[in-house]
Amino acid sequence: MHHIETCRTAVLGGHVDACHSCGHREISYNSCRDRHCPKCQCLRQARWVSQRMERVLPIHHFHAVFTVPQELKPLALHNRVRFFELLFAAASRTLLALGRDPHRLGGLLGITAVLHTWSRTLAFHPHLHCIVTGGGLALDGRRWVAAPGRGRFLFPVKVMARLFRAQLLAALARAHRRGELQFAGSCAPLAHPAAFARLKDHLYRKPWVVYCKPPFGGARQVFHYLGRYTHRVGISNQRFIAIAPSGVTFATKNGECATLAPDEFIRRFLLHVLPAGFVKIRHYGLLAASRVHRQLAEARHLLEPARVTEVRSDHPVLITWRDLLRDLTGIDLTRCPVCGRGTIVRHPLPIAALDPPDTS
Repeated sequence: MHHIETCRTAVLGGHVDACHSCGHREISYNSCRDRHCPKCQCLRQARWVSQRMERVLPIHHFHAVFTVPQELKPLALHNRVRFFELLFAAASRTLLALGRDPHRLGGLLGITAVLHTWSRTLAFHPHLHCIVTGGGLALDGRRWVAAPGRGRFLFPVKVMARLFRAQLLAALARAHRRGELQFAGSCAPLAHPAAFARLKDHLYRKPWVVYCKPPFGGARQVFHYLGRYTHRVGISNQRFIAIAPSGVTFATKNGECATLAPDEFIRRFLLHVLPAGFVKIRHYGLLAASRVHRQLAEARHLLEPARVTEVRSDHPVLITWRDLLRDLTGIDLTRCPVCGRGTIVRHPLPIAALDPPDTS
């Protein structure tokens, strides 16, 4: 919260941009760069999309979403890291197992999975967004196997939901037996093995919600679309309608809005701050780090045999944020916005002497 409160204020310091020609001066304050800040994601998102475009295959892709039932949310809330790890594992194993099944595809898929924890009203709602290749590299590595129906169909969603349910519940049961889960608040009774077994049996009989959207139009559309998911936070500034001491009003969906008391709004927002160091974007199958240099290259060669593969340096030169901003918006920060001729010279400002709040 301290990062977000002080973002782009004098507390973090800044700089003065001065034109050497007309004398125009403008003060800008530094960003906090926190991944949960709604103001600090644009350039990071653009850089990520640019890097992913180097690996995307020239085929259709699908967008699959894996959600968990309401009964598991208290357990997830009290076991964030462990539950999120099991959620990633269950969803990825579901897709990879169905992909390897010779009766369905018989190939290795490429998967990028992104964790979200919120609903449009900022309620705690953990779920995974997965971008999946519309086909896979055959298990013998000699051919590309396209998804059924000329790439228009991936797997039946009911089959995906049942396998995902079995994977996640089995993983939670193992974690319970090993004492890896914490039980507090409303999920405290689940510490007893009999109570946990009853919940598991109930959830096995309940249908789970998994859906898969139709394929995207092309490779570029895939990751520009995914970029809107990878670096999104619980709420963006554009969704705020009114902020007052009595309540915070923000847009939800279908033209509707919600109003929360300020303390309740802050509580809900903080539900979606991820544990320190937790990786919320993960890659599996052909896109896993151990496979991109060999099996992904083999898949690309099968799909584009005439393409000349560029030899890339092990230490690529990263484009600066100023150049990236110019490419995205056309704004050149080295030129004066007033006279258009002068060169902008940047002078640093000192950081304001304000300590973060004492949370002890």
